[in-house]
Amino acid sequence: MLLQGCNQKESTFQINSPNDKIAVVIHNLEGKITYSLLSMGDTLVKPSEFSIFPDKSAKIMAVQNRSENSKWKPTWGQFSEFNDNYNELMLDVEYNQVKTKLYVRLYDQGVGLRYEIEDYKEEDQATFLCQYQLNSGQVIYSANREHEPLGPLELDEYKKAVMPNAKEAHNTVGEKLKIYIPIIVEQPNTPYLSLLESDLFSAKGFESMKIGYDEERGSLVSSHKTELEGGKLITPWRVILVNDKVGDLVVNPVTMNLAAPLALEDDSWVKPGITLWDWRVHGYTADDGFQYGITTESYKRFIDFQKEMGIGYFLIDDFWYKHVSKGHFELSDHLNLQEVIDYANDMGTDLLLYYDNRHGSYGNDELFPYYESLGMKGMKYGFMGDNAKFTRMAVQKGAESHLLMDFHDGPVPMTGIERTYPNAVSKEYCHAQQDRRAAFTPEAFVKMALINAIQGPLDMNNGAFDLTGINRGEREKGPREQGSYISTVTSEAARTLIIYAGLVCITDAPEAYMEKADLFEFIQKLPIGKWDESRVLNAKMGEYITTARSHNGEWFVGSVHDQKGGVLNIPLDFLKDGVTYDVTYYEDTDETHCVTNPEAYQVRTGTAKKGDIVKAKIAPGGGHCMWIRPSTNK
Repeated sequence: MLLQGCNQKESTFQINSPNDKIAVVIHNLEGKITYSLLSMGDTLVKPSEFSIFPDKSAKIMAVQNRSENSKWKPTWGQFSEFNDNYNELMLDVEYNQVKTKLYVRLYDQGVGLRYEIEDYKEEDQATFLCQYQLNSGQVIYSANREHEPLGPLELDEYKKAVMPNAKEAHNTVGEKLKIYIPIIVEQPNTPYLSLLESDLFSAKGFESMKIGYDEERGSLVSSHKTELEGGKLITPWRVILVNDKVGDLVVNPVTMNLAAPLALEDDSWVKPGITLWDWRVHGYTADDGFQYGITTESYKRFIDFQKEMGIGYFLIDDFWYKHVSKGHFELSDHLNLQEVIDYANDMGTDLLLYYDNRHGSYGNDELFPYYESLGMKGMKYGFMGDNAKFTRMAVQKGAESHLLMDFHDGPVPMTGIERTYPNAVSKEYCHAQQDRRAAFTPEAFVKMALINAIQGPLDMNNGAFDLTGINRGEREKGPREQGSYISTVTSEAARTLIIYAGLVCITDAPEAYMEKADLFEFIQKLPIGKWDESRVLNAKMGEYITTARSHNGEWFVGSVHDQKGGVLNIPLDFLKDGVTYDVTYYEDTDETHCVTNPEAYQVRTGTAKKGDIVKAKIAPGGGHCMWIRPSTNK
């Protein structure tokens, strides 16, 4: 039954998912609205308060229900089409005569809850509160912004709010541990949960979701006051994803379905792709003696390679200018930017340009049109901070000037915004490789791929091929600690597929890629953002992950492993019956090791059919890639 009024005195209502496997119970008792989440009869979230006015008495006045089963196509993404299939409760709730609407939208893989107030008045002082009353024994993992994710962390341990490395991780207020969305909740023999939000873009008066332990309520709580001064109030969706396998959380469609529809009349100019990036290359010396830096000749070399290999974009990073003031950039003495722009135009290639908010303010009304006037196709915006209002503005103004937006340096995890404004192609809501001149481990990569990636596209800066040179300290912006970049070149290639983004930023010199052109082929062939389907085939937190994505009948598969290495069975059940496929394998060798021999790899070919199982042998800290396409042999 979709809707059940169990006891009108207590006002209890239940809504089931379309497949009847999960249910939400809404309860109104003693002036409080609570929800609980169940899966096949097991309680995943115990009765928890959900309020827009926690200090006022709530009463459910009326309830309606409806169902939806439709399809929509994104501009770009992990899927070429989404099935928007849900059951929904719409409850009229009065808080001391303030009329609100509560929406509970339940999918087969999760639930979204939000409030709306048609005529909000600032003096009503709304506070959007969502409690998460989890079961004892549940373990949580948490994003940690630009650091390695936290977890596994038992709830009792989190209550103590002290971590041995908390100060080093810069995630404390005093000794109070902070956790960030997405949060994964794990408990034996029950589905995995992920706690986060969606459609923050529509919630004009709210900042991004923060969560912490509430001593008074004895549970995790997200509580936010609104900055809206009046008018229609819309909260973000508070979202709980539900999946039997941890990897399925990454490709869960619920947050995209909950996001506001496309806001652009014309999205044809939004073109996802791969970009070269100069910042991590500075100091690299090619075989002909040329050393890369912030110079006109360096950038022409990038553009030559971009043209030759069919790479979508080249990103020019910081120090193309010395200082900025209102309406004026003071350009670098080492670079002729206009000459570089003219050269790219002559070559028919596209450029992206960095903007650092710390060097002064050009003025946001003027900034985006100026970038468009330069012929730029996008902007990497750095140091904007965790500011939802600013991010909304930047995405909208970027769209008005036909600019792709890649937010760097601790941005807002505005989940689902790429549906609404598809020019929001990526963000550094993770530890980007070599950022702050520090490297992450294979274990940290797998954690970020399974946690941070749930909230949407990531700018992680994978794809380095000159690992030996980087680890010897031959880059100006490489890791300060020599030998700390622990990976293999095959793992680096696989990571560019595993991490979902509309702009995949690869970080090495053209010569480093040309030296391994047969391996670079895997990256070069990726149809970024044009995926018809995405699946996570293998996943274990901190240990390994296998991701498969398809486009026009071809499949790309990437796997990585922790520093123990191992063999992953990859079933090819997703292939079509009766079709023979050509496969190119990009693999570690028996001699490959993420520390001692990171650049050893092999490329071989073979054939495959549906039902085959590939036994991917992966070196310690290594990877494995496959490019699978229908055979050309008749």
